[in-house]
Amino acid sequence: MKTIILDFDGTMGDTNSLIVKTMQQTIAKLGLPERTNDECAAMIGLPLRRTFTELIPMDEKIGKKCEETYARLFDINNVPGAVPLFPNVVETLKKMHDRGLTLTIASSRGRDTLVAFVHDMGLEPYISYIVSAWDVTEAKPAPEMVYKILEATGGRADEALVVGDTTFDIDMGRSAGTKTCAVTYGNGKKEDFGNADYVIDDFSELLDII
Repeated sequence: MKTIILDFDGTMGDTNSLIVKTMQQTIAKLGLPERTNDECAAMIGLPLRRTFTELIPMDEKIGKKCEETYARLFDINNVPGAVPLFPNVVETLKKMHDRGLTLTIASSRGRDTLVAFVHDMGLEPYISYIVSAWDVTEAKPAPEMVYKILEATGGRADEALVVGDTTFDIDMGRSAGTKTCAVTYGNGKKEDFGNADYVIDDFSELLDII
């Protein structure tokens, strides 16, 4: 492995509570049909507008309103410390970086908050390239994010590993021809990862794979 393509939400940063809370507030504010926390969490990993259009039947106009409302509420809810890193993330990134691996991020999050999280969490020294939902035409599970990263870094699909916590991440990697690794501590369910090449319970286990 030479290029590691990491998801952020549910893989590196524990954003579940913040995202679900903001989704529920958005649904309530717009008077939309109620959804459970688990139903909201199952949408994490999709581009923002699609998290609502696939969660609740609606047209694009209401979907855009959900997107805008969510963004405003997220800025309010995203107070310092609201999103902790999962255990062993920084230590593992440093060890992989020291081994000469190219570490990148492919996230369905908007570029503004993604870059802010990477900066605030002190991850910038280790991350070579970031692709957000704003940077592609087709988001996960389409392979465009992987192609963009490999082109920018000079990497090869057969020497790359996509790491994520949802089937959207795994399907993206498989479509792009990379190896895939699912983490079990995020938003996905272990039983959904039968098509992943690797499944790990702690971020530090990436060191055993590479």
